[in-house]
Amino acid sequence: MSGTRPDGPSPGETWLPRRALVVGLARSGRAAAAALARRGVDVVAADRSLEADTGRLGDLGVELRLGPEEEALLEGVDLVVKSPGVPAESPLVMAARASGVARWSEVELGYRLLPAGARLIGVTGTNGKTTTTELLGAILRAADRPVEVAGNVGRALTDAAETAADDSWIVCELSSFQLEDVHTLACDVAVLLNLEPDHLDRHGSFDAYRAAKLRIFERARAKVVPRGLGIDGIEFSADDPLPAEPLIPGRHNRENAAAATAAARAAGVGDDAIAEALRTFPGVPHRLELVRELRGVRWVNDSKATNTAAAARGVAAYDAPLRLILGGSLKGEDFGPFARELPPNVRSIYLVGAASDELAAALDGAGRTYTRAGDLPTAVASAAADAEAGDVVLLSPACASFDQFRDFEERGDTFRRLVQDLT
Repeated sequence: MSGTRPDGPSPGETWLPRRALVVGLARSGRAAAAALARRGVDVVAADRSLEADTGRLGDLGVELRLGPEEEALLEGVDLVVKSPGVPAESPLVMAARASGVARWSEVELGYRLLPAGARLIGVTGTNGKTTTTELLGAILRAADRPVEVAGNVGRALTDAAETAADDSWIVCELSSFQLEDVHTLACDVAVLLNLEPDHLDRHGSFDAYRAAKLRIFERARAKVVPRGLGIDGIEFSADDPLPAEPLIPGRHNRENAAAATAAARAAGVGDDAIAEALRTFPGVPHRLELVRELRGVRWVNDSKATNTAAAARGVAAYDAPLRLILGGSLKGEDFGPFARELPPNVRSIYLVGAASDELAAALDGAGRTYTRAGDLPTAVASAAADAEAGDVVLLSPACASFDQFRDFEERGDTFRRLVQDLT
């Protein structure tokens, strides 16, 4: 191993640091620490939470530091690997920047650990990333290509790199947080689905958020972009002719299917395989997921709709009368336009979580009535009492989940359990 920072843009990079600091021990941080330790790197893994899940890192010889961040952890470190949940303003990250220590996101490390022949399809955007990423995985499997789905969905990229073959295709969902500290990551095909204001609490401005997203196109061989956005590349739209109509409902999902079709064609996949996947792909959990139908009422889990643009797409997918559950933790969005554009088929609205006051003010301004439910169990009980046969009860929160849940998945799982318990 060498302590010199590498420059090359190819996967299969052999440079590794002598000593690395991994900041943040969520799923991708644990994967990064384990991958480095298995390669003989001296690894320190740090997390501010005293209750962070450290998995089996101690068995791999990783030095674990839980609690307040200390700049002394940077002593002798050649590389800092930053988990996506760790902001750039983290004291350790800022100290690394000031001292000139190399900083990589977990996906940058994962890309460098991929076999040299592996090819990467990256998918980013404000909404639809998980659906499009999983659909592309289904298309590649229909084409009998070896494929791994990774990134912000499923396995961390560093974990996928452990099992990828030299001829593997890696479809990687990439968030703006993951793209903050990439340096050599190069997609064979890079997909941008859309751009709406999101994560402004973290990025500070839409321009900064947009700039982070557009980093996916650096060094990309082919770029797939929304028609009319003014970015050079292979354009797509929801109105494109497709090899087959997608099984998953909603105009937004037809747009996702069009993006996946364009990306698959750019990767050399034929239309027969694309058509097979479009006809059979059922969608992903927590995104317009039909939980059950009870007494003629459909209950739909759209917990992954963590911003107003995603919630608006969820609402637009249904013509039936809607009972809508909104709320959660704030992300810096203005709820006014969303409230004003809610269609007449939204019959009742139930507010939960920390964003209730802001949502209530926006709904008041739009002349819409609502119920302050406070929490998800109360909202489900209220919706069950109000809903009639033919209605859809839709959890499409337009907010993050961190006020009352660990993540959107726990929120969706809780909704699913509450609905299954209804009698």
